Amino acid sequence: MLIRRVVLMLVVAGAVCFLCSCAPTRLTSHPATLGWKSVLADDLSNCTFKPGSWTYEDGVLTRKGGGDIWTKEVYGDFILDLEFKVAKQTNSGVFFRTADIKKWLHTGIEIQIHDSFGRAEPDKHSCGAVYDVQEPSVNAVKAPGEWNRMTIMAKDSMIYIVLNGEQIIDMDLNDWPEAHLNKDGTKNKFNIAYKDMARKGVFGFQDHGKPVWYRNIKVKKLN
Repeated sequence: MLIRRVVLMLVVAGAVCFLCSCAPTRLTSHPATLGWKSVLADDLSNCTFKPGSWTYEDGVLTRKGGGDIWTKEVYGDFILDLEFKVAKQTNSGVFFRTADIKKWLHTGIEIQIHDSFGRAEPDKHSCGAVYDVQEPSVNAVKAPGEWNRMTIMAKDSMIYIVLNGEQIIDMDLNDWPEAHLNKDGTKNKFNIAYKDMARKGVFGFQDHGKPVWYRNIKVKKLN
């Protein structure tokens, strides 16, 4: 009887650990991504973009100019893991849960990709910020020309971001109940309160007129 109880306890503990590993409650470090799905097809067939504006060669997505690139597949709760590299003065962004790519500014959440290396005090436009809404806790971006690793987790109203091993964002969208108003009392440009942002939509990578590169773009759906 005792042996049966011990075995049962081990099975239950293993099941709990498995479930926890499959559906983490928060993100504090970069996860192992073995077996995760690649976001981009080799021929970019999962994407919508102006021909010639982006290329995907040797596993690297490169901005050439001519507009943003969007996935066709929709994602709700997820963990997105990727690497990016910027040039001097690069300004770009990673969008998620974008409900309408024609109205992307007000229907999607943008994580800032920016050459803000060396900035002492990060702000709401620094690399890793939830653009115009929440600044990163630390400035963790590397110098232009170096590859950075970023992991974004969206689970219901919670958003977590880890950049180069540092947790830089831990926020609850419900703390932004009014349009144009941030949690700290500052203004933002968005017509929709972040609390009311769509909970599912497409990923996007922004062309903001400067060079940017992405690679190893992998996702794990949580729902």
